[in-house]
Amino acid sequence: MELRDKNGLTEKEFLESYRPGDYERPSVAVDTVIFTATQSDSKNYRRLPEKKLKILLIKRGGHPYLGQWALPGGFAEPHESTEQAAKRELFEETGVNGIYLEQLYTFSEPDRDPRMRVMSCSYMALADSSKIMLNAGDDAQSAEWFNISLEKTYEHSSETDNGIEYIEEYELVLEKDDITLTAVLKHVVRKSCKGTEDILNIIRCDGIAFDHAKIITFALIRLRGKILYSDIALNLMPDEFTLTELQQVYEIILDKQLLKAPFRRKFGVLAEETDSVKKDAGHRPSRLFRKKWLTGNVL
Repeated sequence: MELRDKNGLTEKEFLESYRPGDYERPSVAVDTVIFTATQSDSKNYRRLPEKKLKILLIKRGGHPYLGQWALPGGFAEPHESTEQAAKRELFEETGVNGIYLEQLYTFSEPDRDPRMRVMSCSYMALADSSKIMLNAGDDAQSAEWFNISLEKTYEHSSETDNGIEYIEEYELVLEKDDITLTAVLKHVVRKSCKGTEDILNIIRCDGIAFDHAKIITFALIRLRGKILYSDIALNLMPDEFTLTELQQVYEIILDKQLLKAPFRRKFGVLAEETDSVKKDAGHRPSRLFRKKWLTGNVL
């Protein structure tokens, strides 16, 4: 016997009479925060080249936010999952393919897009910059790597009637040659017996389209936390690298210097020694290592 609802309809009858157009449906977009670590040229041959943490942005070729910089992304097609859409958009707009990708967060504020109600399922990607060639798609004027820095400028915690409230403020700076994009964000976390409320809002933004400053900040905070307990940082490394280069990648992500001995005790397990050495002018040859995946999860 088939089950019937309160209107006396079976599931088949209900689906035959169901009209999706009776309900307003938001669009679903994907936006991807892609990080890489590049090596700058050192003018002093006795100094090791410095690494820079960079993020990929596209310059918008159409409205809204014409001429501003945004994350690679776009709308998910009806036949796609959000992950499939993220991979497709990333390749179409930047030429990047076959790299580490993980879902980040869903941003669903009603006014985040001036065109209509658009929810963004965001992703975080990490890539070895030496293996990718940028190729801006039809709806992007250009695709460029920007240096990224995120500095905490204020923090405060206090007890409330219901629990504890943490307040942090961040300054996000994205730089490329003579282009500087900035944003100030406020992060509030309220913890009580009823649960945790986590709010990240943009206070001021200059040159970054939509709410992408918020997505970028969220991604970098996630990355800073995750590299401390996983092997995710290996996705930024070339096939072979020195332990000093691996340490530099951790330092640019965490934005602080690390002591050599403790770093190698904790994170040296991520790499295995090869028979090769790296010869740099002005330096003793350094042993090269390769990635030793502990948990996997590369797509």
